[in-house]
Amino acid sequence: MELGVYAFAELTPEVEGGPIVDARKRLLDLIEEIELADQVGLDVFGVGEHHRPDFAVSAPAVALAAAAERTERIRLTSAVSFISSDDPVRVFQDFATLDLPPTGAPRSWPAATRSSSPSR
Repeated sequence: MELGVYAFAELTPEVEGGPIVDARKRLLDLIEEIELADQVGLDVFGVGEHHRPDFAVSAPAVALAAAAERTERIRLTSAVSFISSDDPVRVFQDFATLDLPPTGAPRSWPAATRSSSPSR
């Protein structure tokens, strides 16, 4: 059994009624969350793709590549990839490239969805 978490990098306020979180800060926080998940021994961390102004990540492979630089063993994956609005081969290539860390240990696998509306 594997234990993991996923995130969509929402830009919702940190406290009720507070200001909306800046996308840059949310991405930095996401990378720290992934690093912490690796340190405490979780097996997998997934990041979802969204193309709306209230989410910080529209390219999970890019965000996960930044996190891969700061983690050692956790498997990084997409929680959602909209292959109906992207080239499925390119999505696979992006995650296959992410799967080539300096350690040589495979760490990612894309999750895909078929949807005519890529959360825009």
